[in-house]
Amino acid sequence: REPGGRRRQPLGLAHREQRNRWGLLFLIALLVVVVGRLVVLQGVDGAAYAQAATDDRMARYPIEAVRGQITDRNGQVLAYSVGAERVVADPAVVQDPTRTALALTTLLDVPVAELTEQLSRDSRYVVLARHVSTDVTEVIRELPLATRSGLVFEDDPVRLYPAGAVGGQVVGFVGSDGDGLAGIEQTHEDVLAGTDGEKRVEVDNSGNEIPSGIDETTPATDGGSVQLTLDEDLQYVVQQRLDSACADGATTSASAVVLDVHTGEVAAMASCPGYDPGRYNETDPDLLGNPVVSDVYEPGSVMKAVTLAAAIEEGKATKDTVLTVNGHIQAGDAVVTDAHDHEPIDFTVTGILAQSSNVGSIMLAREVGNSTLERYLRAFGLGSETGIELPGESAGILEDSADWTESRAANVPIGQGISVTTLQMASVYQTLANGGVRVPPRVVSSVTAADGTVTDAPRPEGTRVVSEDTAGQLTYMLEAVVGKGGTAPLGEVDGFRVVGKTGTAQRANPDCSCYTGGGYFTTFVGYAPADDPQYVVAVDLERPTSSAEGGQVAAPVFSDVMRYALTAGGVVPSGTPRPDFTLRVD
Repeated sequence: REPGGRRRQPLGLAHREQRNRWGLLFLIALLVVVVGRLVVLQGVDGAAYAQAATDDRMARYPIEAVRGQITDRNGQVLAYSVGAERVVADPAVVQDPTRTALALTTLLDVPVAELTEQLSRDSRYVVLARHVSTDVTEVIRELPLATRSGLVFEDDPVRLYPAGAVGGQVVGFVGSDGDGLAGIEQTHEDVLAGTDGEKRVEVDNSGNEIPSGIDETTPATDGGSVQLTLDEDLQYVVQQRLDSACADGATTSASAVVLDVHTGEVAAMASCPGYDPGRYNETDPDLLGNPVVSDVYEPGSVMKAVTLAAAIEEGKATKDTVLTVNGHIQAGDAVVTDAHDHEPIDFTVTGILAQSSNVGSIMLAREVGNSTLERYLRAFGLGSETGIELPGESAGILEDSADWTESRAANVPIGQGISVTTLQMASVYQTLANGGVRVPPRVVSSVTAADGTVTDAPRPEGTRVVSEDTAGQLTYMLEAVVGKGGTAPLGEVDGFRVVGKTGTAQRANPDCSCYTGGGYFTTFVGYAPADDPQYVVAVDLERPTSSAEGGQVAAPVFSDVMRYALTAGGVVPSGTPRPDFTLRVD
């Protein structure tokens, strides 16, 4: 006993009570932690965990915007998209790959073995087929759940080009991802593509949408449409005529463009060989451009119109001025001749152009001076891009006149030593046909947004290059080219007075980096009717093995195209006769 008579507690019992107290404290602490954690989970983080659980049940699928149409000036559709779907599988959810493959093989036109392999991959996303029609995907959706488990359908529209190769180089094409890769499809991607949406829905463990589940879909905004200045019917005629030219055995490529004289709008633009945008992947990649705006060539004598316009505008000559022209002229260490050397001839300036005298043109260019001639060349748009709404445009090649040698100074006025595109040459003659005012060519008429809002394409203001009088004298002189004694009677169009110029320029031979054996570029550019110009047509043919001249092979193509343009356009035949021209003074 302890002092005072109290009984002493056994030592083991005291230790036991102490342990119980500590155990109780531990349990209380543990309970506090658990309760606190539950409070955090349910009260603080509960919403986040609930959201995470919901997100885990949500599936996301892209909704592709419907790409806008491309039409011609009359609303004829040149490019449009139709609804289709991409069939995708999540192999981790597919219950029986072989059974699913057997059910899909005929519908997707894919071998069973290939489908079975795809459905058995260690992946969560496998594309089984693209551009599948909605009629087919509806059949797949009706298959038994065990057979179609793991299958998902995504928007995958098909781009169609109902006109085929007609206008194909202008319209362009889209790649496998739906992005524009050429032509208007490329330059107006931001207009045509629209904005994709997203389908976000709740799905079950098999990946199937729960009918009454959460649906947080964001719809797509469809693309706008682009209306071109092209006329599909005229475009067809131009393409057919060029294809015929390329089939003659000597012409390896050809280009043509038709411009509205007053607006600069492109009514037709084509080349051969061309391509079908819907089959672009079957075409030689080197042919997928647009030669009318991207390929350059030495134009030859069609350039003489610029040279003579400069001489007249600068007061060095008129259409009736008479020059004594020899058959050859010294140019530095070179001698330039006319098509055939001849004794001195008293040519009028009209005769110099009508009979395409190299020597006479060089004589007038020397009166103008190199720097002044260069200024006119650039004012007509040579050496710079036109700004056409198409990719890959070339500015051509025009050296500064300060760098011209004596031989180059003699070549440029007659269209050698300078490179241009077909579109640039057409623009030169549009300037003359339009009374001396240059209007840069354009191929887009308007853009229509998905909501129907129409925005007309901006139209650059015209720039006066030469006076109306100078342009009128050039029109008179150029009409003599297709008249009696001119170089291109095959360029005539029955019922209409035609203005134009031939060009036959040597083609560089890539085998020797020289002109020998390279053949020729043959060209004809003109406008009609002479008394009220409405259309400009430029044609050029590349003929590596031929010595035929522009008046023989390019002029007939021009005539056919111009005839159709005038008649289809409802242009009234010329009401005045062609004047009598004085080409030389005897």
